Amino acid sequence: MDKKRRIVVKVGTNVMTNKDNRILGPILKSLVRQIATLYEEDVQTVLVSSGSAIAGKEILGEINIKDESKRRQVFSSVGQPRMMRHYYSIFHDYGMRCAQVLATKRDFSPGIHRENMINCYESLLSEGIIPIANEDDAVSVTMSMFSDNDELASLVAELIGAEKLIILSDTDGLYTGHPEDDDSEKLNKVQVDENVEKYVQESDKGEGEGRGGMESKIKIAKSTASKNITTYIANGKRENVILDIMAGKPVGTKFTA
Repeated sequence: MDKKRRIVVKVGTNVMTNKDNRILGPILKSLVRQIATLYEEDVQTVLVSSGSAIAGKEILGEINIKDESKRRQVFSSVGQPRMMRHYYSIFHDYGMRCAQVLATKRDFSPGIHRENMINCYESLLSEGIIPIANEDDAVSVTMSMFSDNDELASLVAELIGAEKLIILSDTDGLYTGHPEDDDSEKLNKVQVDENVEKYVQESDKGEGEGRGGMESKIKIAKSTASKNITTYIANGKRENVILDIMAGKPVGTKFTA
């Protein structure tokens, strides 16, 4: 039996929310539709999805807890089943099934935990079920947390032998300056030894808006690409972004070894 092609798609909080930090149903639907299309073409996808903290905050509003890591545990614990309910019903509409795979960093260290993770992903994929991965914020210990979901996505891509990692953000890729400056140009291709870090601007993010800025995305994209997993940073709000990347169109910024 031929080994099916595999990709990992990571969708950030800022892709799936509007400026008021509300979850956007049509964006989730568009992602699932693209994954369903690829499935028909024998491409297996693992979805690494942020959004649980925002989804929890949407329900709870303000809470009395002041400690930041405890706040995240509460928001994420409440938001995670809500995100899964969204995904479950959309995948169901496309005749597909999905599963939740929550992980902590420990699960990727060599040994029994890692073997167990591999078995879990392989079993789900063999049944045609789409694994939806997220960090297990409820039990993650701060010192051993993933730096963000980009790091989790990279580890999953390596774990399942993916050919591509697609990191969906709210920008069209990496630019030579601020994306909104007229003289900035989008970089279509980056090799792992190129110094593109010099182009990155600092950004301010509020609570629940995601931890991974462009700097960490570049770091993850380079380290993943160096393992022969072609990595893309692209705009998740762009129509058919995943399908266009898979079709080889010059969408986003492509990182190669």
